[in-house]
Amino acid sequence: MKRGIVFIATLLMLGSCGIFLPRPQFEKGMNERRFLRQNRDAVINTLDNGKTVYRVDRGERFFVLATFEDGKLVKLEEREARPAWGQPQQDPEKNK
Repeated sequence: MKRGIVFIATLLMLGSCGIFLPRPQFEKGMNERRFLRQNRDAVINTLDNGKTVYRVDRGERFFVLATFEDGKLVKLEEREARPAWGQPQQDPEKNK
């Protein structure tokens, strides 16, 4: 019985410890340098009057826009990429 209580108490203590949780990828107020270290595939989308917007691709359909002012993250948007509808496809029989 005592072992069970000690085991459960140990699990609760380890589960509540913040060290074992993954770090958030984005958080408001994070500095630009940390963002770029965590997201090496980020590219500059726009530069405008002290604002820098980076684009981070999240697969084929989604991307994130992170806006920085004075080196701090102030705005974060996740958007869906435009679908490639209506693009003409080549007919394999025409190529023969």
